[in-house]
Amino acid sequence: IIYSWVFNEFPSFVTEDSRRFISQETGNLYISKVQTSDVGSYICLVKNTVTNARVLSPPTPLTLRNDGVMGEYEPKIEVHFPYTVTAARGTTVKMECFALGK
Repeated sequence: IIYSWVFNEFPSFVTEDSRRFISQETGNLYISKVQTSDVGSYICLVKNTVTNARVLSPPTPLTLRNDGVMGEYEPKIEVHFPYTVTAARGTTVKMECFALGK
């Protein structure tokens, strides 16, 4: 399956860049340093590459807080690797690691 995200309305897809990342392992959308231009509605699109079937999630709104309270998060690294990764010689292995916090 392939994960992608629609921003506000189809066919405006979220493009990955230095601030936006879509995990093809979990489907999660990560946005760092959220800006006013990120405010809107997000819909996850999951596509089965074998059957071409597609499923859309309900919209999830992203809003900015204006009360100045965002909380503090200690820096940490999120890793969801299995204890052992087995791969055939010559194949590609993708492991994802996410750093977050302030």
